[in-house]
Amino acid sequence: MRTALIAGGWLMAAAIVFLSLTPNPPELDLDQGDKFGHLLSYGVLSLWFCLLYRGWQARLGFAALWIAMGIALEFAQGASGYRTFEFADMAANSLGVLLGWGISATLRR
Repeated sequence: MRTALIAGGWLMAAAIVFLSLTPNPPELDLDQGDKFGHLLSYGVLSLWFCLLYRGWQARLGFAALWIAMGIALEFAQGASGYRTFEFADMAANSLGVLLGWGISATLRR
């Protein structure tokens, strides 16, 4: 079961990469829906892996990985010619990672 949960997490990460680089991603029909989508997707991803791994070193490593992934994807979007580079998206991604981490810490208590 744990293997399936880990695979599900990596599939979630792959979906984020795909949606970040596709020319026409789905949009949330909300004010600042794009930022909410970034926050939510990275928050769920971070929470998922924080709940799967107990050691703080592993959780810190995944947090750093997801933040780095969010930054790298923004640069890739800027270089794509059909997507835009935004510092606000990087901030929303990073905040999502931190929120996921914080929620997992609360749930573990």
